[in-house]
Order: sequence, then C-alpha cells, then structure tokens
Amino acid sequence: MIDIERARAETPGCGDVVHLNNAGAALPPRVVIDTVKDHLDLEARIGGYEAYDHALAGLEHFYDAFAELLGAHRDEIAYAENATRAWDMAFYSIPFRSGDRILTTTSEYVSNGIAYLQMARSRGVRVEVVPDDADGTISLEALEAELRKGGVRLVAINHAPTHNGLVNPAAEVGRRCREAGVLYLLDACQSVGQLRLDVAELGCDMLSGTGRKFLRGPRGTGFLYVRRSLLEQLEPPFLDLHAATWLTPTTFEIRPDARRFENWERYFAGQLGLGVAVDYALSLGLDAIEARVRDLGADLRARLLDRPGVTVHDRGARRSGIVTFTVAGQDSSALMLRLREQRINVSATDPDQRFDTAAPESAVRASVHYYNTEDDLARLVEAL
Repeated sequence: MIDIERARAETPGCGDVVHLNNAGAALPPRVVIDTVKDHLDLEARIGGYEAYDHALAGLEHFYDAFAELLGAHRDEIAYAENATRAWDMAFYSIPFRSGDRILTTTSEYVSNGIAYLQMARSRGVRVEVVPDDADGTISLEALEAELRKGGVRLVAINHAPTHNGLVNPAAEVGRRCREAGVLYLLDACQSVGQLRLDVAELGCDMLSGTGRKFLRGPRGTGFLYVRRSLLEQLEPPFLDLHAATWLTPTTFEIRPDARRFENWERYFAGQLGLGVAVDYALSLGLDAIEARVRDLGADLRARLLDRPGVTVHDRGARRSGIVTFTVAGQDSSALMLRLREQRINVSATDPDQRFDTAAPESAVRASVHYYNTEDDLARLVEAL
C-alpha cells in the first residue's frame, strides 16, 4: 500500500493545484527537485565540468536504476534528452531497404507517424496500419496475418496511447514478433511509471520513454533500452566523441553498449534527477502504483459517465490512468483553460490523429497518478 498522505506531503505541487495532467508532465517529488537544484547550484559554484566529476557516481547509478526498473542490463540503457529523441535514435538506426514493411497501430503518436512517412519517402518503405479489434486495441489476429505475409522489417507501436485511455497488449505483440523474427520497437512514454514494465516479458527489442510523465522526473529527460544482442546491428543516425572513438585520421569505432545512442553534452542535472525519480518509484513499488492508478482512473470514468452532457471516449479491454472526455457544447481547449483558472490541471488531446478515424477531433484529457485523491476527482467533476 502506498502512503498517500506521505506521497502528497513529499510533492510540493499538491498544495497548490489539483494536478490531473500527469500524462503531460507529473508533479515531481521533493527529492527530485532537490537533486536537480543541488546539481545546478554546484555547477554555478564550482563549474560545470567540475560538478560533473563530483556527480559521477549518481550519473552512473542512472543506468542501474533503469536496469532494475525494466528488468534489463545496465549496458542496454541510454540516456536521452526526451522520449521522441530516444525513439528516433532507435528507429533511424534500423537499416531499412526499399520495400520493407513497417506495421503500426491506429493510435500511434504524431511524431512517430511523421517519422514513418519520412522513411517511406526517403527509403521506399511501406507503412501499414494494423486495424483495431472490437475493444479498440491493436488486433492480434490482424497482426498475425500481416506477419505471415512476410516482408515486415519492424513492428512499432505505443504501449498506452495519448488520447483514448487504452493499454495495448504489448507482451502479446512481442511474442508474435519473436515468433516471426521481426524487430519490435515499443514506445512506453505513457506507460513507464504507471505500469510495471519488464522488457523480457514485453518481448521488445527496443523501448523508449520519458522522464517528465508518470516517472515524475524532470522535463528534458528520457531513456532508451536496446536489447544487448541487437546493439551491434544498429548504427545510430549520428555519432559524436561519446558514442564513438576516433582511432586514426580515417577510422573510428562505435562503442559496444547502448550509450552509442547518447551524445556527449547533456542535461546532467536532469539525468541525476531522473535516476532519483526511478528510485522513488521503485521504493513505492510499481505493482502498487499500477493498482492505484488503475483504480483512480476507473473511479474518474464512473463519475464522468454519471454527469449529463459528458461523453467518455476511452476504449480498450485494459485501461490506463488517462481518461478522455468531451462536454456537450464545450470546446475542449477552452474548457481546459477555464479549469486551469480554478487550479485544476488537465490537457486537451492532439487533434492531429491521422491513423485513428475513431478519435474525436479533440477531447479533455484528465490523467491521474497515485498521489491524486478522490477529493481531486470530485473537484474536477464539480467544476464541470
């Protein structure tokens, strides 16, 4: 069981706002705030390079923390400046050839969809969307049929979409990809920190995520996991003196671990803070976090369904802490701003979903986390 009062006491923002925008950026705990501030203060006092030397142990701990979080090895973990860049580094390192097929899902994120189309234009790959099942998640039957056709180079999906509340059956997708011998890239930016993740159970070859959402880490931080046996097959789209060693005037060697996907200059205070955020989540227990978020999400959906004029748009047999809804006659973005005036934080979903024909043009997105309370949910519903 999570001590909710303690978690809220350790989260300064809980005293100022009802924060239901955790799928955007969660409120960080005090220990993360202090870690980032302390390192920035140290840089200001003694210099950035010198502060780096002082923080080496903490920076190295980042890899151990994520290895424990994901059930991975530390040499399979890379730091990135955000989830999109982490995903990009994995995706653009795949040696696509003309005619290769990329399979994705209707609920794919906008940035990833644009990357697919760029690869189609530059390399001649084919981007194909696997249809949904009756619940709205990726159809495993349809995926199997597409894999049997052959020619699939990559299956790339999101674990938890940003706009419809569902959780895709990532482990089942992974099992089918392994059986077909196809690469599997999982975008976990909305699931890491609210669901327990184990890369062996998920069966993914690559997994990307962010710090700012349910992990409660700093903005401007992210991470990438790449399976150890795959590393040598992937050449990052760009390299620097951290990712590779310049051997002679005409030769270089890429480092053997996942840090080949990193670059030398980075937000070191953020990396330290993200490592501490993972420690904090692990101390509470991911199973306990997942159960709390699941129950709060279900509670909020029930409260909203009981309100006249409110339509909940969530789909899926399994659902996350992301709750999307519209209010009859109300513009979702304008409603978001009016709620913010009452110190209730929500967001509005991106209207640019091009693969998902069932998505509303825009909806209010309320995303719960374990430090939220039933009173927080009641305040939102009362404000509506």
